[in-house]
Amino acid sequence: MSESAVQAAREVRVVFSRLHRRLRETYDTGGLTPTQTSVLSRLSTEGPASTSDLAAAERVRPQSMAATLAVLDERGLIRRSADPDDGRRQLVSLSTAGSTLLADKRRAGDEWLARSLQDRCTEKERQKIIEALALLEKLSHS
Repeated sequence: MSESAVQAAREVRVVFSRLHRRLRETYDTGGLTPTQTSVLSRLSTEGPASTSDLAAAERVRPQSMAATLAVLDERGLIRRSADPDDGRRQLVSLSTAGSTLLADKRRAGDEWLARSLQDRCTEKERQKIIEALALLEKLSHS
């Protein structure tokens, strides 16, 4: 393995972790845990899912996911409905309140990041970031 590959891997991981942490600080999750927020985000991007599917995707036990969903349900952020293909199974989806919460959270993060890029980077630097992200996107498909 080349030294540059090892260094790049380390730096990408560190920078993305810091950026992710900073983005989380920009919005109020209303006391939601990272897992609860992740479930809402997953439902937003992937659509309705069963409790067991969500547990597998989040790498937690089904009992833990049931507890997570109970909190989200109590707060009105999800809704449950019968699976049209298997009436014994329930599907979980985002409620309107859950969609609104995620949209507000993303908007706050996007505004912070755009403002930071505008204030701290030149146009040339922003273009370099866009180019670097296109290269990093290639990694996500491998």
